[in-house]
Amino acid sequence: MSATTDSPAAPAAHPLRGVLWMVITGILFVGVPALVKVLGTRVPAPQAAFLRYLLGLVFLLPVLTALRDLRLDRGTWGLIAARGAFHTLGVALWFYAMARIPIADVTAMNYLSPIYVTLGAALFLGERLAARRVIAVGVALCGALIILRPGFREVGPGYLAMLVTAVTFGGSYLMAKVLSGRVSAGVVVAMLSITVTIGLAPLAIAVWVPPTPWELAILMAVACIATTGHYTMTLAFRAAPLAVTQPVTFLQLVWAVLLGALVFGEGVDLFVILGGTVIVGAVSFISWREAVLKRRITPPVPATKV
Repeated sequence: MSATTDSPAAPAAHPLRGVLWMVITGILFVGVPALVKVLGTRVPAPQAAFLRYLLGLVFLLPVLTALRDLRLDRGTWGLIAARGAFHTLGVALWFYAMARIPIADVTAMNYLSPIYVTLGAALFLGERLAARRVIAVGVALCGALIILRPGFREVGPGYLAMLVTAVTFGGSYLMAKVLSGRVSAGVVVAMLSITVTIGLAPLAIAVWVPPTPWELAILMAVACIATTGHYTMTLAFRAAPLAVTQPVTFLQLVWAVLLGALVFGEGVDLFVILGGTVIVGAVSFISWREAVLKRRITPPVPATKV
């Protein structure tokens, strides 16, 4: 007589479905910088970022009751506040960079955030940094140099802003990883939205210009598309392993290059494509190694988006 077990079966993997959801996620996340590019520079970056998060608070209405009843210790509140400060700086700089450098460049440099998470996990969380991961990190940083080409062209403030943005988003993700062991994922996401809105408020007030209805509509669309992108990303991870979906994020760079060239008249920079490909390859390798070792440290590229 054969033995039976009552343990639940593992959810079935659907690689094609996961890839499809990740393709949709990439399109949505490229739509966010495209709308910010349409918004232009009349609305200062801190104000635009503040309005994006303020308008996005409407998506928190279903969880307001749960947030009101939160009982957290001082350490957890401190971690929430620190993450909010990191993300506030990153979002403000991202909006600043997006209005000043090509969409493809922003997309390619955003791929660096998972690399900084890998380094941060080794420095602050005690994660072992094996030789293969060190090599992959070095390769990714070479990809960044290919994009920036210091000494061969001017590295303007927009590019410097994106370098800092990638670091701050990486730090924000690491703190989210620690928080996820203390509170629910919904609380982690909701508190980020609230703290970033609060953090951006004084920066926005200092440079405030009255927004037009059109500008408010664009920023509301940014909030809707970004929220939808995070939801479809969750569906992708539910359908297939990260090692399958991570390489698909390269398509975001393809969409960004096409959008920049066809809609905004931005030139196609082969060095940006090459550098972005190198970075994505390195991140995908690290994700694959973590899948083989059955651990999860490096985030998917879309997880470090606004």
